[in-house]
Amino acid sequence: MTGAVSSDRRRFLAAGAAVLGAAASAQLWLPGTARAAATALPDGVFSLGVASGDPLPDAVVIWTRLAPDPLGGGGMPDTTVPVQWEVAEDERFRRVVRRGTALARPTYGHSVHVDVRGLRAGRTYWYRFRTAGQLSRTGRTRTAPARTSSGNGLRVALASCQNWQQGYFTPYADMLDQDPDVVVFVGDYIYESAPSVTAVRRHEGTGEPYSLTQYRNRYAQYRSDPDLAEMHANAPFVVTFDDHEVDNDFAGEVPQDPEKQPHDAFVDRLTAAYQAFYEHMPVRATAVPNGPHIQMYRRLAFGRLVRLNVLDTRQFRSDQATSQAGAQDPGLTMLGARQKRWLLDGLHSSSARWNLIASQIMMAETDLQIGEGKLWFYDAWDGYQAERNALLDEFKTVSNPVVLSGDRHLTMISDLKEDYAKPDSATVGAEFVGTSISSNGDQDHAAFHREWDPRMPDNPHWKLIDAHRGYHLFDVRRDRIDAQVRVVDTVLKPTSTPSTLARLRVDAGRPGVRVV
Repeated sequence: MTGAVSSDRRRFLAAGAAVLGAAASAQLWLPGTARAAATALPDGVFSLGVASGDPLPDAVVIWTRLAPDPLGGGGMPDTTVPVQWEVAEDERFRRVVRRGTALARPTYGHSVHVDVRGLRAGRTYWYRFRTAGQLSRTGRTRTAPARTSSGNGLRVALASCQNWQQGYFTPYADMLDQDPDVVVFVGDYIYESAPSVTAVRRHEGTGEPYSLTQYRNRYAQYRSDPDLAEMHANAPFVVTFDDHEVDNDFAGEVPQDPEKQPHDAFVDRLTAAYQAFYEHMPVRATAVPNGPHIQMYRRLAFGRLVRLNVLDTRQFRSDQATSQAGAQDPGLTMLGARQKRWLLDGLHSSSARWNLIASQIMMAETDLQIGEGKLWFYDAWDGYQAERNALLDEFKTVSNPVVLSGDRHLTMISDLKEDYAKPDSATVGAEFVGTSISSNGDQDHAAFHREWDPRMPDNPHWKLIDAHRGYHLFDVRRDRIDAQVRVVDTVLKPTSTPSTLARLRVDAGRPGVRVV
């Protein structure tokens, strides 16, 4: 895989459709067959576009969801609908390599997830869907390199935090031009906040989502953003969720406001939110929710170059601390015992050159107190310091660990230190906290630096902080990772001007990050 810009990417039209289902036995791709026409459907069933995700060397998930009335519950009849799919080696589908039929079931919002197997490693493929005489847009995806491949490089985009009400998702237009091999999205795909009359774009509905239908409508609205839809149709995503896909700052089965959301009611909300997340994401059947539980932490390999560990920092965490003493309580956990063991086993057994960790929330310390003393964000890893410090100690024996995070709505790029109480302690890794796609809108950058620059001396591990909207782009090679902070001048309009704010580098065998 390379990071070269591909001219064919711009030829696709923005559209969308979300899908659940499983690959079935092979079927002929015949327009207007009796099978496809058996169910009369409203026009516009592919209104939500297409997407792909979780690439393997021989497989990738392709996705769509039938929704002719996307903001009204979907608008589909209460019946199972067969959906034909095909994957080709060329844009015109003259060399079809896989085809079949999946079932879009009302139980899962007529979403379709096809885990297409038997593909070739490190290849570009095109895919599409058809049902009832209607044809989806064409999607483009890529498989991971062969397991034994050293690789010619991997281009990774890091994105998070896209609040519909606070701006347009214009950073994706630039991301499309940069042609990443894979997009890592680390949380806050939707926001559960109620509609605001002063918003740049108003949320659908009349309040926060609680039911499955309400969450489906919220996801459908976000999927209608043309830049997001185009990016989904042109590169595979690896996704995980943070808090706003459910409820701000929730922890396990504890909501932000337990006095307003009784436990049973919040469990129902979790169940609805996780199902809607699954229905709208290009993930495998291993992520089908079991009530208020969903399997999200997982591991993907990109040859011998990269092992990507995707974390779940919400379902298994202890409730947030409320004091400095609480944040240092060794009994608190962010990951839970099983996930922590899974992560450490994966890091120590890895033969990859680079070990990337997708963590929804910031791992490096953020000391908010200017001068003597410490003041932390308790919802981030600073609120779970015993587990964080133990993990950083393990990084000393891991090959080139790099953490990719979000949540902060800021760019915060740091060295990961063995002990943040001792600024001179060993550097054990690097962390890139990506800024938001749109959350917080256009900030006053002078005001930001007046507030945050005085904290730099108390956080000497910070290498770069900034408040522009955008994403991070990484070119991963054997000897280094070259990173770009890509930003846009505004998210308050449907179009924006992109630029590179900064370039940074992580050298293999030398923990830490530097500005170049």
